[in-house]
Amino acid sequence: MGATGSKLEKALGDQFPEGERYFGLENFGNTCYCNSVLQFYEALYFCVPFREQLLEYYGNGKNTGDVEENLLTCLAELFMQISTQKKKTGVIAPKRFVQRVKKENELFRGYMHQDAHEFLNFLLNDLVDILEKEAAKGPAEGLSPPQKIVNGPHGGHVNGVKKEPLVTWVHKNFQGILTNETRCLRCETVTARDETFLDLSLDIEQNSSITSCLKNFSSTETLNAEDKFFCDKCCSLQEAQKRMKIKKPPHILVIHLKRFKYMEQLGRYKKLSYRVVFPLELKLTNTMEDADCEYSLFAVVVHVGSGPNHGHYVSLVKSHNHWLFFDDENVEMIEESAIQTAFGSAQEYASNTDHGYILFYESLANNSS
Repeated sequence: MGATGSKLEKALGDQFPEGERYFGLENFGNTCYCNSVLQFYEALYFCVPFREQLLEYYGNGKNTGDVEENLLTCLAELFMQISTQKKKTGVIAPKRFVQRVKKENELFRGYMHQDAHEFLNFLLNDLVDILEKEAAKGPAEGLSPPQKIVNGPHGGHVNGVKKEPLVTWVHKNFQGILTNETRCLRCETVTARDETFLDLSLDIEQNSSITSCLKNFSSTETLNAEDKFFCDKCCSLQEAQKRMKIKKPPHILVIHLKRFKYMEQLGRYKKLSYRVVFPLELKLTNTMEDADCEYSLFAVVVHVGSGPNHGHYVSLVKSHNHWLFFDDENVEMIEESAIQTAFGSAQEYASNTDHGYILFYESLANNSS
């Protein structure tokens, strides 16, 4: 990538950020499964809080010298390899990391096209599991510092005492809390249940926006007929109203647009090319907190292709106020206005098949702190 690298350096000129590295990743072997992995790597690498904490974790592990190889150590090693390159731009082959992914998850061993959202879920949950297991063994290298959370996916009881899950730095970056509220229409009693999330999956409609998708996500649903709610106070099935609200927004808000929908009449999944506008600055209004939460877009994973079983992923990433286009080995500087090409298509059979699939937003409050 000598020519491409020098082209990017030339485009940035004196504005090339000090200490930053822009490296493409070699997509060797199976282009389908490997490609979905690589595009998330680019998005996560330019999530600066995550990168800094992963590199800190790598340093701690190197000092102790007895860390067993796993997906987390392989990812940390790859981050370190890029961040310490002498050259500013270039290409790296992430063989060790990809081999580890294949070893840990059989879905990525074959030659089938793999869904990028499935990979993100697998990766983040696996990193959390590794950190929690390390914390249980002894000194919490992966936790800085150990904290308790009231709600989490791994709550349990030990010797009759409720054991609260610990907050890892993965949780600190990506985890939010949703509240599922159900109001009995007979006695007006509200039942609330909290659940954690690492990303939000949103249904989409043609010619819509992220804001409208979020409103639909939190819209009130009436439970009646066969879907009646069992009210503990009434001790019977009752009609009720149900809605989902964001109780605690995450520092890094990951939004998954549900572009692949199962069509019963076709007997298969179909890609929805709908035009969904996503802003550079997003205000979350459907939260339980008084003030709106403001976010800034810093990465978009784009699915290129007409169907769910084939295609290609590319990433659009913001770094130091510049937008970059990552397509495996290729890295280019792009205009901010180019983000609009990933909104989708206003017509179903348009020639443009580049559609924003997963969006990464960082809290502006997190930036200021």
